[in-house]
Amino acid sequence: MSKIKVAVIGCGSIAEKRHVPEYVNNPHVEFVAFCDPVIERAEHYAKEYGGKAYSSYEELFNHEKVDAVSVCTPNYLHAHASIAAAKAGAHVLVEKPMAVTEEESAAMIEAARTNGVILMVGHNQRLMPAHVKAKEILDSGIMGKVLTFRTAFGHPGPEGWSIDGRNSWFFRKKEAIMGAMGDLGVHKADLIRWMLSDEVIEVAAMIGTLDKEGTDVDDNAICLLRMRSGVIGNLVASWTSYKGEDNSTILWCQNGVMKIGTDPDDQVIVELRDGTVNKYQVGEMATNEKQTSSDVIDVFINCIVNGTAPSISGEEGARSLKVILAAFESQATGSIVKIGK
Repeated sequence: MSKIKVAVIGCGSIAEKRHVPEYVNNPHVEFVAFCDPVIERAEHYAKEYGGKAYSSYEELFNHEKVDAVSVCTPNYLHAHASIAAAKAGAHVLVEKPMAVTEEESAAMIEAARTNGVILMVGHNQRLMPAHVKAKEILDSGIMGKVLTFRTAFGHPGPEGWSIDGRNSWFFRKKEAIMGAMGDLGVHKADLIRWMLSDEVIEVAAMIGTLDKEGTDVDDNAICLLRMRSGVIGNLVASWTSYKGEDNSTILWCQNGVMKIGTDPDDQVIVELRDGTVNKYQVGEMATNEKQTSSDVIDVFINCIVNGTAPSISGEEGARSLKVILAAFESQATGSIVKIGK
């Protein structure tokens, strides 16, 4: 079959470290365009990998016929760029959070449906080998029912990751809308929903800016979650984990405990109440310092090639977005927020 013509919208760090190299390694892909308001960034990739450089996605869609796009823009543009791509007939892979309001996420889903294109959200936590193994163990029934959990994602902040460092859009509320919760918390909301095959129905949260000076986006959040099944747990998102990244989940179950991402060598550890301990070395967790392939691009392209719907769909992204929006509502009102169906 002919190559899938791909455009990358937003040429910052997530494009540099994840999307572009993973597209390069996929045999079905041909780059046709790169887009960034800092045109030099787009020109850099166009020169290296082919295609044309554009400073706006509107201009890109006016001049190019694109099969698929990665939307790697600041948060406030995720919906706008994704809807424009869908209307241009392109399949969409959008970074998380997929949008900044429920209304935006619904409009994105509708645009994809109306135009017959795929909408996939880049929730790569589901695809990490440790999480895949953990879900396999859970689904086997050996742990019994999950009772409580703690899931956390923390790193020192986007200034060490973003192409613009401390001047990054991540710290500008008009563009980011949300901070650590949009960057990290939504990943964990998605992970726990998927891992437990369950939905969050209540959220209580404390969210604040504790240490990042000169910004009004959140750098820390601690949330209490109640799942539909009755399971309760907490979710932590932090940009102030200054002595090392934390990407861990602990599940306390009827038959024991499962620890995921708590040990550098054994990524999944199962300790059963009968004294049995099983350890699994399934591959290191990806970190900002040590990138590994996320598999997101391969899953996206395979869906296009095979004409199948992505498991990490727009609908799934919207459900995970609802969780963090409920957390912000809880912080604002000082109340427990219920999430509807």
